Amino acid sequence: MADKSKKPQKLKARLPRGLEDRGPAAISATLQMVEKIREVYERYGFEPVETPAMEFTDALGKFLPDQDRPNEGVFSFQDDDEQWISLRYDLTAPLARYVAENFDSLPKPYRSYRFGWVFRNEKPGPGRFRQFMQFDADTVGAPTPAADAEMCMMAADTMEALGIPRGSYVVKVNNRKVLDGALEAIGLGGEENAGRRLTVLRAIDKLDKFSADEVRKLLGPGRWDGGEEGKGDFTSGAGLSAADADIVLAVTQKRDDWKEAIAAADAYLARSDVGQAGVSELEEIAKLVTASGYASDRIRIDPSVVRGLEYYTGAVYEVELLLETNDEKGRPVRFGSVGGGGRYDGLVSRFRGEPVPATGFSIGVSRLQAALTLIGKVDTKPAVGPVVVTVFGGEIADYQKMVATLRNAGIRAELYLGNPKHSLGQQMKYADRRNAPCAIIQGSDERANGKVQLKDLILGAGLTEIKDREEYLKKQSEAQYEVDASKLVDAVREVLARHDVKWN
Repeated sequence: MADKSKKPQKLKARLPRGLEDRGPAAISATLQMVEKIREVYERYGFEPVETPAMEFTDALGKFLPDQDRPNEGVFSFQDDDEQWISLRYDLTAPLARYVAENFDSLPKPYRSYRFGWVFRNEKPGPGRFRQFMQFDADTVGAPTPAADAEMCMMAADTMEALGIPRGSYVVKVNNRKVLDGALEAIGLGGEENAGRRLTVLRAIDKLDKFSADEVRKLLGPGRWDGGEEGKGDFTSGAGLSAADADIVLAVTQKRDDWKEAIAAADAYLARSDVGQAGVSELEEIAKLVTASGYASDRIRIDPSVVRGLEYYTGAVYEVELLLETNDEKGRPVRFGSVGGGGRYDGLVSRFRGEPVPATGFSIGVSRLQAALTLIGKVDTKPAVGPVVVTVFGGEIADYQKMVATLRNAGIRAELYLGNPKHSLGQQMKYADRRNAPCAIIQGSDERANGKVQLKDLILGAGLTEIKDREEYLKKQSEAQYEVDASKLVDAVREVLARHDVKWN
């Protein structure tokens, strides 16, 4: 017989690594950020579109993110007819599928924006999540550098709309054709070298994290995370010779003046048609943004920008925060890139079999929100809760009627739905935990006289700091007082106005 004395084992509540739960304050901050980004994108003429979180895996193609795992960095499963489906790892690949599928009905150029969660099946780490939010804008069908320049200007405007002052961010611009020309010059052209080229791109992409010497290891034999052989994990390199690595690093070297950067790249790419095309496009972007009033303190040519995804074919850009701050433990924090994008002329073409130029920009909302929180640009205080109507001995229907009256007047309100036997004190503690601006109380005496008690919880919270007795009694009478039940809505509105309470 089964041992009935054994208690059933409780299921342990636990969150998978690389994911996070979010409360009202974080969600409110995200909504405010998204609204500011949306306003800028729409000012530039972009319109919304939404694609599903899942796509057929072959629609995502071989253009996959940086990976630490053998299953290609994406979450995938087979549906009931054995077709492979994956959670999207970005918002660009699904857009390419959408445009290809609706190509004839869409205006060209097609300008759209979208935001949502994306998923990476990667090894979690500090600031590296398996689920995070992005906000993208893309122009499909525009072949000229003017579309790329516009993305860079929009990125700069968006940072300032989010409260990041000029000089505290920079939009860095490069062109993948410049690096492609350098790789072609050292013998890494052609489809047969695609894997090594991608390894080179991802090595150069680490220049904002590692020194040139450490990146040189990734361009050559490889790198140990611990700095010495046998220490930490080993990352295989691209296998370039020292001389070839020198050329790649020379072309991607940071320089203060974009003209010097272009001239340096030009010197190494004199015999490369694709490299020369990249230099020409960078010059055009620089001319366009300068003509529109965007100086190098906002948009800058930076040859070290390559972006880690393989589908970029021309201009690439990143938004870097230049602010310095400390985390909650006092450690210095360097924010780095909070957004980026580039030209991907081959992505839609995969479905169409014809050239379809496209360029786009993506903001890492989750990453940017974390940065803005650290520098005090995001309100981390708990969101203001609803007005709480307590239950104090009368009929529940009478209290529910009060709640309905407040709601019908556009005021957020809730009825206390805990144990009806809970004392008024317990209900007021609940109202405090809900961060309610005020509470409504009606006992038998108030009910008989057509009155209600209104308790200003925000004003009441400051009473403990008052030392003077007369001032305390005065403020106490202002924090809790009686009004006619018929004037409940007006009285609540006065409290909300007194504290400038606005619900998003």
